[in-house]
Amino acid sequence: MKVAGFGFRREVTLASLRDALDAAGGSDGLAAVATASDKAETAALKALACELNVPVRPVLADVLAGTVTPTQSEFIKAKFGTGSVAEAAALAVAGRGSRLVSKRAVSQDRTATAAIAERDGE
Repeated sequence: MKVAGFGFRREVTLASLRDALDAAGGSDGLAAVATASDKAETAALKALACELNVPVRPVLADVLAGTVTPTQSEFIKAKFGTGSVAEAAALAVAGRGSRLVSKRAVSQDRTATAAIAERDGE
C-alpha cells in the first residue's frame, strides 16, 4: 500500500499539491492521501483526492508528534512535534512496517510538501 502524505499552508492550491506530489514521485499506485487532521477537509486536498480517486486520511496531532522522520524542519518540529508533517502522515497511514519511498518534496511555490510511504512487502 502506498500513501502520499502532505503538509501545506492554508492557502494551498490544487496546482501546488499536484506539483509537490509530482516532485515526490507521482501518483502511481497510491491508495490514499494523508495529512494532519485539522487540514483534512481543505478544498484543494479533497479535490486532489477526488482526481486520484483515493480517500483523504486524517492523522491526529498526537500521532504526528510521535513519528520520527528523516527530514527535520525546526519550525515544523516546534509546531507539530515531528520533523515533517508530510513524511509523518504518510508513514502513519501506510501503517506498521512502512517506509518512505520518497522523502519530503516541496512545491515550486513552497506552499506544499509531499512524501510517499509504502508498506514493506507491498
